[in-house]
Amino acid sequence: MSTTTTILTGGDRRVRRSRKRVEPIYYLFLLPALALFTLAITLPAVIGIFFSLTDSIGIGSWRFVGFTNYIAAFSDPAILSSFLFTFGFSLVTVVLVNVAAFLLAVGLTSRIRFKTGLRAIFVIPMVVSGIIIAYVFQFLFQNSLPAAGSALGIPFLETSILANPDLAWIGIVIVTAWQAIPGTLLIYIAGLLSIPGEVYEAADIDGASKTQQLLRITLPLVAGYVVINVILGFKNFLNAYDIIVGLTNGGPGTATRSIAMTIIRGFQTGDYAYQMATATLFFIISVIIAIVQLSLTRGRSAL
Repeated sequence: MSTTTTILTGGDRRVRRSRKRVEPIYYLFLLPALALFTLAITLPAVIGIFFSLTDSIGIGSWRFVGFTNYIAAFSDPAILSSFLFTFGFSLVTVVLVNVAAFLLAVGLTSRIRFKTGLRAIFVIPMVVSGIIIAYVFQFLFQNSLPAAGSALGIPFLETSILANPDLAWIGIVIVTAWQAIPGTLLIYIAGLLSIPGEVYEAADIDGASKTQQLLRITLPLVAGYVVINVILGFKNFLNAYDIIVGLTNGGPGTATRSIAMTIIRGFQTGDYAYQMATATLFFIISVIIAIVQLSLTRGRSAL
């Protein structure tokens, strides 16, 4: 809350603005959330970073080893492979999810019949547990599709792609996108419905085709929503875990092991300090990616 004082001196009007004063009640509202965030997020993170500089196994005594764990992580093929898979998987899935969701949103906001019912159907995957979805698709990939491929004489489908180290990631991308598209779709629908109809009416009068309207009107006006979906997508897919566990459990071998799986398995085998160093590196890289995304999309926020 701020006040403004006007002073007249020698015929000149000067406006002096007092410094903004925040009501104490706002701090009172902020305090519970800040305390919970500190106890649940900040404090464990600081403790984890501290122990990443030790040789702790999670319990018992420990001693400082400096940056030994970080140096080892940079030269560990398993860690590097996990990072490579996670970032590649996230990039491909973000592109696939946003393209599919945007096209569906355009169709579900056009003048078609039963679009309300279709919207309800398309958002169903969003409310189903990821691990359940993974087990259902695992059955489809390992049993139903090979059976269909054998019956139809399609060699490519006769073996499960989840058993192929070079193709298993495709199955993970498909299942992850299937679950992620509904949430992205709802955001795009909100963005498309916020565009005034008069804009399209004017474009029709000027003779613009539907393709021209899509590329020169719709896309620029929903650019802020694209930013939101890309940032949320990267945040979610970088932390991929449950669907990968349900589909391949990181296999064949370690071909589809995400960085989250690597860290958690390290905790389970007593490699606490080493995996905390890996988690810290992952956090730093994720922050850098978020900063780059925000800098590249500055001024395009939908909010």
